Amino acid sequence: MDKLTAAKVMIDVALTQSFTATAERLEMSRPMVTRHVEALEDWLGVRLLQRTTRKVSLTSAGEQSLPQLEQWVEQANALTQQWQQETGLTGKVRVATSMSFGFAQLIPAVKPFMAAHPGVDVDIEVQDKAVDLIAERVDIAIRIASNPDPSLIGRPIATCDSVLVAAPDYLAAHTLILSPEDLTAHSCLSYKQFDRPIWHLDKGEEHAAVEVQGKLSANEATTLLSAAIQGMGVSMQPVYLAHSAIARGQLEVVLPDWQPKAMDIYALYPSRRNQPPAVRALLDALIAHFADSEWAPVAI
Repeated sequence: MDKLTAAKVMIDVALTQSFTATAERLEMSRPMVTRHVEALEDWLGVRLLQRTTRKVSLTSAGEQSLPQLEQWVEQANALTQQWQQETGLTGKVRVATSMSFGFAQLIPAVKPFMAAHPGVDVDIEVQDKAVDLIAERVDIAIRIASNPDPSLIGRPIATCDSVLVAAPDYLAAHTLILSPEDLTAHSCLSYKQFDRPIWHLDKGEEHAAVEVQGKLSANEATTLLSAAIQGMGVSMQPVYLAHSAIARGQLEVVLPDWQPKAMDIYALYPSRRNQPPAVRALLDALIAHFADSEWAPVAI
């Protein structure tokens, strides 16, 4: 049995603490995972894992061996990357992102990468909630947050500014919005994750917290953007999604002097160790793509 593959399987089991989870992540049968671990233990002559009916944990020998196994796999990946630079990257990269960012910005970023590396497959998982990267076998997660998960490694790739917008027809048919307090008299399109939708806005040193009201809510920004374009109310939208509709005149900026709180857009991943070359290359490509801070146009 291939010792390097066995080492990779062992490292993954140490991470997931589950033979079943590793089998799902590595797309192999659970008995095969067991055989790889047993083969590695036979080769080293020590027991690396303590198995019980409830969990899997490292033995003392396993804790001592794991860093060396990781270093060995890392060296093998580095050698693979060196030759793949000559022959071309291969493999599969699984990316998780929100629907709005995936639709508006991730595809334009991934397109040139895939054209340059035809041997790499990219699988995009679209969810408007945080996913467990290990359990869901995600290599890179694109998340917008003030404080990302401290258990993950995060590299900021862009800033997410937001803006208040509404359709010209809606604004023409309703009272003027001259101050944040005026929003309370309007139909505001809000995210349903919040029991009390409160919009926080800043103008220099001034801060306003407005509890808005409206009959339509959704858990996803693209849906609310469509509703705003249809003249159904005022929406707080990420600039990366709304800027094209504003440029086309489908939406107008409301209270342009008042800014919603900006957040960072992170590329998150579980570990730098044993990161496949294709994953590392896509991560670098995303950082380079968004470095110019120009958002791709969105067709809606």
